[in-house]
Formats: sequence, structure tokens, C-alpha cells
Amino acid sequence: MSNIPSNLKYSKDHEWIRAEGQEAYVGITDFAQDQLGDIVFVDITTEGETLAQGDVFGTIEAVKTVSDAFIPVAGEVLEFNSALEEAPETVNKDPYGDGWMIKIRITDPAQLDGLLSADDYAAMIG
Repeated sequence: MSNIPSNLKYSKDHEWIRAEGQEAYVGITDFAQDQLGDIVFVDITTEGETLAQGDVFGTIEAVKTVSDAFIPVAGEVLEFNSALEEAPETVNKDPYGDGWMIKIRITDPAQLDGLLSADDYAAMIG
């Protein structure tokens, strides 16, 4: 059973977002990291860019696959979690905590309302 914290919002692409005022943390869900398997590299080169909702903000490389990561709401990428350069497996171990991927400044807060709640996300992944 996947861990789906109720204080987060979720995208259909398996990203989570935790908004703190105008800023927010973004990562991939427990379900997503489980599907990917052992994560060996997180490649994020969008720091300093302003992205539209659904744009690719980086890629996640696992042993058997490479997956794009999509930004759940429009925003400026303020910071990449540089700890993942040395320890990408943190995403597997703690996807909602130390395994966060980017910190953003939200440019359209109304987009948060269109994201999935924990219950909606749980229903989607079945």
C-alpha cells in the first residue's frame, strides 16, 4: 500500500506538491518511486527557469528506465535538492521528505485547486 500524505496535492503524473505560501516543494510520490524501482540519478537542469504547468522539470533515472518529472503547477524553479546528486536513492527511501526534488515559486496558485487530493490520488492508483 502506497503512502499518500493527506497534507499534499497530487498530479495525475505522480508528482506531489506541498505549498507554503507562494513557495512549494515538489517531488514524486511513493507509488511512482516504487514503480520506477532503484533510482540511480536525478537530473534537473531547470533551476532559474519559469515553467508552465505540466512542463518537464527534470528526469529520474532508475536501473531499468528513465522517466520525466512534470511540474504540477506553473512556477519558477528556485532550487534543486542538491543532496540528490550524492544520494538519489533518497527519493526511494523518503519521497515526501528528504527526497523532495525542487522548490518553486508558484506563479498561478489557482492551479493548486485543480490537483488531486490524497483520496483522489489513492483512487486513481487503485
